[in-house]
Amino acid sequence: MGSHNYHDIFRFLSKLTLVKLINISKIISSYYLTKWLKKPIQWGMPFTISIEPTTACNLRCPECPSGLRAFSRPTGNLKEDFFRKTIDEVYKTLNYLIFYFQGEPYINPKFLEMVAYASSKSIYTITSTNGHFLNDENAKKTIESGLDRLIISVDGTTQETYESYRKEGNLSVVLQGAKNVVKWKKALKSTTPHIVFQFLVVKPNEHQIDEIFKIAEEIGIDEVKLKTAQVYSYENGNELIPTIEKYSRYKKQLDGSYTLKHSLVNHCWKLWHACVITWDGVVVPCCFDKDATHKLGDLKKNTFKEIWHNQNYFDFRSKILKSRSEIDICKNCTEGCKVWA
Repeated sequence: MGSHNYHDIFRFLSKLTLVKLINISKIISSYYLTKWLKKPIQWGMPFTISIEPTTACNLRCPECPSGLRAFSRPTGNLKEDFFRKTIDEVYKTLNYLIFYFQGEPYINPKFLEMVAYASSKSIYTITSTNGHFLNDENAKKTIESGLDRLIISVDGTTQETYESYRKEGNLSVVLQGAKNVVKWKKALKSTTPHIVFQFLVVKPNEHQIDEIFKIAEEIGIDEVKLKTAQVYSYENGNELIPTIEKYSRYKKQLDGSYTLKHSLVNHCWKLWHACVITWDGVVVPCCFDKDATHKLGDLKKNTFKEIWHNQNYFDFRSKILKSRSEIDICKNCTEGCKVWA
């Protein structure tokens, strides 16, 4: 699988421009200056944006608002014209476009057309799917869209284990979908997408880690990524928390309760280089704000540039620098302190 990673890196590098490199340098320098001065300074535009194709999902995963049908915000599908308008505004400085927030992207009937449009703008495109819609037709269209990275969630190597988390899911359908994509990638002599099996490590499937690597190799998957699981109610333990410590975000204390492994530092790289746009145009800080409780702007009312540099963003970044532990969406987060810390 190693050589495929080099191809993927080369693809990303081939999309870089001088404008994008200058923008990245602005973001990094303003982030470090912020840490030094303890005051939010934001130069440049985000080079990573996640946009939500839909809130709908066919599965009922227990730790997911889409799966639980438990959103406290409006639900729906991203509209293609709104998407194109947004991309036209940000593409010159945008490196990564992640077609995912909540929901199953392939449910949006215009999803692959939107991928193709972003690809035409030399943006590295990524999506994450549960794999149930990768029939032969969609697999072929996925290759033709120019999608750069396809993440397929495969959280078990037997149906029993898989459906313990992916409620109402069918593992055989997912694996066949992966085979369809590999088949069309070869048939069309395409180097894209880079296909990833994402294995969310939880207690019911942790004994199958070695097996997922074997299955991936047999199918022709480019990479396997093991991901730690976010659990909402973890303080008193949870049946999903793995027993293998390195795959858990939580640690058991002497009194039997659980706490986050990592302490929250009062800065967050994501607030400087990335953001999330909901299907209806609301800009939120990151993927942990699943209910969009921290609305930093609305693209139906303002341009993205106006939102990225507005007072709401300044205030939220200020709160991060003051006390990240007091912000609700940060309390169960281990991501923001991993990079550029």
